[in-house]
Amino acid sequence: MTQPYTLYTAPGSGGMIVEAAFAKAEIPLKIIEVDWQDLGWHSKALAELNPLGQIPTVVLPEGKVMTETAAIIQHIADLCPDCGLVPPPTHPMRSEYLRWLTFLVSAVYPTFTYGDVPTRWVGGDEDAAEKLRQATDEHRRTLYIYLETFCGAPWFLGKTFSAIDLYFWLMRHWRPKPEWFAENCPRLNAVSLRVEELTFVQKVSQRNFPQG
Repeated sequence: MTQPYTLYTAPGSGGMIVEAAFAKAEIPLKIIEVDWQDLGWHSKALAELNPLGQIPTVVLPEGKVMTETAAIIQHIADLCPDCGLVPPPTHPMRSEYLRWLTFLVSAVYPTFTYGDVPTRWVGGDEDAAEKLRQATDEHRRTLYIYLETFCGAPWFLGKTFSAIDLYFWLMRHWRPKPEWFAENCPRLNAVSLRVEELTFVQKVSQRNFPQG
């Protein structure tokens, strides 16, 4: 591998999940930070690589572009199958991993897509935007409480660590925030706190949250 992978991300964003996955696999990674104000359809930094202006965006050593955290993590696991991010096809928790990873990216993640910048979807109507944010936040809380009932220990998949745990580690910092998780989803909260203790995760946290 003559060139490293390049990750376009922003501090505190979903790019942290991918950054942590690369760190877990010990794959060289060049990080380019994109200003939060330069994201979305009119992004200048990402215009040629990802016209949607979304992060994370990864450029492979040969120049190809990858987006979508689940796809990038699977690619990393293909490069480093022993790094423990994805249970192999014959692993007894493989079906559970596929089920819940897909649930996270298809059901939970969209609540942020529509709730973080709600004016984008309602034509600038501030009242409608506030209602959309409240509705998506409430739906997300419902989804987390549902996921809580399936959460194992010490990791979400029980004894098996996986990339799913990286998602919960980061999502705990987003709405509805750590205090809510501690009170309403103690098992998910415990998984997230356990992930934060991992050395490779601590390095990612320190780079993204230097004052944390």
